[in-house]
This record gives sequence, C-alpha cells and structure tokens, in this order.
Amino acid sequence: MLNKQKSFAKNYTGGILFLVPTPIGNLEDITMRALRILSEVDRITSEDTRNTLKLLNHFQIKKSQTSLHEYNVKKRIPQLLAMLKAGEKVAQVSDAGMPSISDPGYELVKACLQENIPVISLPGATAGMTALIASGLLPQPFFFYGFLPRKKKDQLATLNTLKKREETQIFYESPFRVKDTLVNILEIYGNRDLVLCRELTKLYEEYLRGTCAEILEELENHSIKGEICLLISGCLNKKEEVAIWQAFPIKEHVEKLLPKNENNTKAAIKEVAKLRGLKKQEVYAAYHKIEKK
Repeated sequence: MLNKQKSFAKNYTGGILFLVPTPIGNLEDITMRALRILSEVDRITSEDTRNTLKLLNHFQIKKSQTSLHEYNVKKRIPQLLAMLKAGEKVAQVSDAGMPSISDPGYELVKACLQENIPVISLPGATAGMTALIASGLLPQPFFFYGFLPRKKKDQLATLNTLKKREETQIFYESPFRVKDTLVNILEIYGNRDLVLCRELTKLYEEYLRGTCAEILEELENHSIKGEICLLISGCLNKKEEVAIWQAFPIKEHVEKLLPKNENNTKAAIKEVAKLRGLKKQEVYAAYHKIEKK
C-alpha cells in the first residue's frame, strides 16, 4: 500500500519519529538542527542510555530516555508506538552515527510506517561516507555492507559472494578481528588496494592506505585500537583476479595459510603447492630453505 508522507504538514499534530545522527567521535560534528530536535522532543530512545546521557549532558539537554537495542526491541516497540500514537515526538539515536546503519533503528521505523506515523530523518555523521571520500578509492559507485559475519566459514562464504562486485566496498570491523578478516580478504579477493581507517574524527584518527598484504604486514608489527572501517577497491577485471600468492614469497605464503590449516605445516604446504601449480617437494624446500644441489 502506498505510504505518502508530508513531513512538515502544518495541520499535523500527531506523533513523529525523528532519526537523529550523533557524532562518531568529535562532538563538534553534531548539527544545530540535531541539538534543537533533541531539546524539543518529548522523549529520546537510545541504543545505550548511558552513552547518550554523556552527549546530552555535554550540550546541557535534559530529556527522558528509553532504551532500544537488539535485546529488548520486541518489548520496546509497542511501548514507543503507544507514545507516538498519543502524540509524543520521539527522537531515536544510536551510540554514534546514523540510526539503522549497523545499529538499531530499522524495526522501529518499519513499525511506525505501518501505523502511518511520520518518520523524519536528519542528515549527519556516518563513518562509511566519512572514510570513503578521503580513502583515495573510487567514491562511486560504492557498496556498503557493514559488519561481516564473525565465524570464519560464514565470512569466507560472504566474501565469495562479494568478490566480483565492481564497486568500492565498505565494511566495519572490530580491532580484535581485523587481522583475521584481512587474511580472509586476501585469500578470497587477492591483493587489492585497501584502506583501513580507525578512530575517525578523533584525536588518533589514522588512515592506512596500501595493498591488503601491505596493511596486513603493518598490523603484524603494530597493535591497533578503535572502531575500524575497511574500504576495498572493486573488481576491475573479473577475468583477471589477482591471486593471493602473487603477494608473497613461498615461505611467507605457507606461513599465512598455517592458521587456516590449524597450524598443520604439511597441509599448508600442500595447499600452497596446489595454488601455485608446484610440486609439494618444491614448496617444502622453499619453506625449509633447503638449497638445491
């Protein structure tokens, strides 16, 4: 059924859901309009009320909050709908950035639209776009994915479905998982150009631009902290994808595949030999640095 919304109809007096982006790091990135809406609404629904309270206190805004996250969404949505139907104006925020973008939001939006409650979105900070325009990779077209699956098997399967996309791809990742994710990207995508951004808009903001292998090597030598955004160049030629082994000498190639093979050297050597079209004895000799006679 068609849903037609006049966001600023003068004769409307019912409830409205405002989607308000919050800073992804630097508090100065909040807009004047966002501050006004947060001050004017009857209630704020937050991913984590404690984090949002810090933001509100900084800008001296006193407002009632209701939590809304993945664990209480079924309970909270009927409560929030009742408030909105009673004419309340509600602002939804996530901990940082845009509601619904890898954060809670979609379920409440959908429920409001089903009840013909207006949903008004405010523009503002979002990590993916902030990183993309400074990445040096083609900014359009782009493909935003968000967080990849955590389990290795599921992640590899997902990457296999995405590897032939021609757009620049945007992912979010945890600093605790990023090395393993890069190993999987290198295995599936090959040694493409990649940009790793962390701590966006904060004091320790950092961009690492290079090939996947170069960035992985950098992370092997340096620990990393902060929320991470990964941007990967698209597949420019689907018929000539870069093979993983082109990035490494044989010994290093074996070492990179050891975790995948449960640290079984024999299995890793066998896989490297298959990928490179070599005999196992040749890979074994290169790995153990056995001189040819």
